Amino acid sequence: MKKNYLCHLCGKYFVSCSSFKQHEKTHSGEKPHECLLCGKCFSQHYCLKQHVLTHTGENSHQCHLCDKGFSQRSALKRHVRTHTGEKPYACSICGKCFTVYSSLKEHERIHTGEKPHECHLCGKCFAKCSSLKKHKRTHTGEKPHECHLCGKCFSQRSSLKTHVRTHTGEKPHQCHLCDKGFIQRSQLKEHVRTHTGEKPYACSLCGKCFTGYSYLKKHKRIHTGEKPYACSICGKCFTVDASLKRHERVHTGEKPYACSICGKCFTVYSSLKEHESIHTGEKPHECHLCGKCFANCSSLKKHKRTHTGEKPHECHLCGKCFSQRSSLKTHVRTHTGEKPHQCHLCDKGFIQRFQLKKHVRTHTGEKPYACSLCGKCFTGYSSLKQHERIHTGEKPHECHLCGKCFANCFSLKQHKRTHSGEKPHECHLCGKCFSQSSSLKTHVRTHTGEKPHQCHLCDKGFIQRFQLKEHVRTHTGEKPYACSVCGKCFTGYFSLKQHETIHTGEKPYACSICGKCFTVYSYLKRHERIHTGEKPHQCHLCGKCFSQHSYLKIHERTHTGEKPHQCHLCDKGFIQHCHLKRHLRTHTVEKPYACHVCGKCFTNCSSLKRHERTHTGEKNP
Repeated sequence: MKKNYLCHLCGKYFVSCSSFKQHEKTHSGEKPHECLLCGKCFSQHYCLKQHVLTHTGENSHQCHLCDKGFSQRSALKRHVRTHTGEKPYACSICGKCFTVYSSLKEHERIHTGEKPHECHLCGKCFAKCSSLKKHKRTHTGEKPHECHLCGKCFSQRSSLKTHVRTHTGEKPHQCHLCDKGFIQRSQLKEHVRTHTGEKPYACSLCGKCFTGYSYLKKHKRIHTGEKPYACSICGKCFTVDASLKRHERVHTGEKPYACSICGKCFTVYSSLKEHESIHTGEKPHECHLCGKCFANCSSLKKHKRTHTGEKPHECHLCGKCFSQRSSLKTHVRTHTGEKPHQCHLCDKGFIQRFQLKKHVRTHTGEKPYACSLCGKCFTGYSSLKQHERIHTGEKPHECHLCGKCFANCFSLKQHKRTHSGEKPHECHLCGKCFSQSSSLKTHVRTHTGEKPHQCHLCDKGFIQRFQLKEHVRTHTGEKPYACSVCGKCFTGYFSLKQHETIHTGEKPYACSICGKCFTVYSYLKRHERIHTGEKPHQCHLCGKCFSQHSYLKIHERTHTGEKPHQCHLCDKGFIQHCHLKRHLRTHTVEKPYACHVCGKCFTNCSSLKRHERTHTGEKNP
């Protein structure tokens, strides 16, 4: 058949004049045929006629297999192929078949790369007209498809269809391996890869692989630093749209996910799922190394780092690394001094929320954690766990240097410093360093004079709690620590340990200068001052310095006139206990110091020393 009619705009030929005329309207955009019901215009009268049937609801063409009606014969023809499975249109390149000719034409563009439909706003091209139509809505913001259940609108019909399933709970895409259901086919496809281990999407920058393209796209933003989703309220930007949605709920206070059992609401669906496992006790995530189970995947991921030793989160201020981001965030506050958790009763601030929670219990007196063996109660769960190890004898934390085991991680950490010699806690007043924060805190009180632990019987104050505890026993007469050798009892554990060295003869503390050994560490420290000449204890009245705190206390009595040691026979007072002891011998006529040369006895040691010089010929000073 001869094609006599040439279009001078695109070069296309036509057989009839009418076909040529209709074609020209595609260039001019002319649509002379208007619908009287809705005002929509068409380039061809036939198209208007078919459109009118959408208003009248007339379906003159019935399917003889399912009785479904269609307004057009071509639509019925296409529909019948869904029953027969007929696909008459085959691709000449790959052989794929289609029920509709237009689907074949669109498919062929995959091979040719042709994208004839261009957006006049941004220049982006598309293979299908429908894709261009959907794309234009990103410019116009048009969302014609509304959900009849919640009123939410969507730019695409398929998005609405998927959304409606969130209301109905329909999950038509089933996994044939585990029967898990999904709302979208793409979700099922990605899920199946968790079974097969397939990760077809690789990052070109770091080589990391992903099960889904969307995950790869999100990952790439880590490299580029791109954060395209900005909060309209505070301006904070996010790499993922879902993160922005979650963030916006911080401003709105919206918590759309409610627990069906207890009614508690959450801003994030994953938080609801984790919460529900509290009720069900379900822990589906198992560690393949130790068999421990967890309620959520993130907890398992964090747990695995205890096996691998991985610490991916580094502090930019000191270089210290942490296995969890939350631990790093808490650590940074030790640098900044930030204490965001305030006590509403005393205004004391804390770095972590659980510290505040535990602190509040010191006001309320609440101790919710009870030991099942002895009934002792604790303010914190960790304190209970440590206490229970006293009963079980469990010491899970082992030192890799000496093999010594400890009941808690903190004790092991402190112990390790005895090997390394590390003393990270420095006094800002005198520069002295300590291995433990608590030791520094106690030391600072020697400068400030603070004695927070008061005796309720005599109002005497003490720097440390154990000192008060031992002091109270001087009132009650209690001596719970008994020597296993001689049976002598003591008010304090350290007093017993010192006493036991009398039996063992052990003197573990040696002077590095002269080699002299001592039973008690404090005796060694006092002795070392003889070599160094250090006199750290100064009288605030006359400025005189002393090597020992006890010497300063005795000296201060010369200013105050205090004589606390009273003779019960004559009421005479003395500054020192040894002076009273010597005085009592004047009443008892006791002379315990005997000369080994002539046997003469004396009431005090100094008199004996003077006497012995008469035998040696040494002159008295």
